[in-house]
Amino acid sequence: MMFDGKVAIVTGAASGIGRATAARMAAEGAKVCLVDRDEAALEAARPEGETMIHACDVSDEAQVAACVKAVTDKWGRLDAVANNAGISRGYQPIMETEMEDWQAVFGVNLFGVAHFIKHAGKVMAAQGSGSIVNTASVAGIRSGAGGNAYSASKAGVINLTQTAACDLGGYNVRVNAVCPGLIETGMTKKTFDYARANDKEHRLGSRCELRRYGKPEEIAAAICFLASDDASYITGQALPVDGGNTASLNLPGMKV
Repeated sequence: MMFDGKVAIVTGAASGIGRATAARMAAEGAKVCLVDRDEAALEAARPEGETMIHACDVSDEAQVAACVKAVTDKWGRLDAVANNAGISRGYQPIMETEMEDWQAVFGVNLFGVAHFIKHAGKVMAAQGSGSIVNTASVAGIRSGAGGNAYSASKAGVINLTQTAACDLGGYNVRVNAVCPGLIETGMTKKTFDYARANDKEHRLGSRCELRRYGKPEEIAAAICFLASDDASYITGQALPVDGGNTASLNLPGMKV
């Protein structure tokens, strides 16, 4: 019960890593606000425990501020935020990436994180404690794991994690990030569907040192660790949870 008596917000909670994180936090005793755009999907994802759902577009700062206020009005405090909401917009080359795609991806992946750090950070700073965990990606560390806009946005999340940790550390508020590798989620559904339809599922994750892809629950476990008091002396860090993907050069044909 590492979150017993604590209050958490999890964005992107309708599916994938966000859903697994909300379920894990609720199982560990947290009061959890599940956040996503789709209210019906949020209701379907709602785990057992003391929870609330809040439909919100994280790229809209006013909606984020209203979400944080709704949580603190209901439960009186805010101890943890897991910023997991994200979009991809595909893998098109830089020459074919439209400004609309850049703006949409940055709006959710980077600005959405910034909005929650800003408004949750105010609450946490005032109470003198709190932890924020941002979902970045191995795509933010090296090329080859995502499209241009997606990768750049996740690199921004890693850097924002560091700068925000510096701003908030003096208030006993920690800010960290996880960098997932290949995980089966709604965002990667097309990749997994294609592999299974073409008898290539065995190749998914084969370039990782563990020779497999990951599960949302494995990322959720890392997020919950960083959000918990067990990580009380960790801040400003970006933790790859990628089966060893970033541990080597990872060139095509290197691994069998």
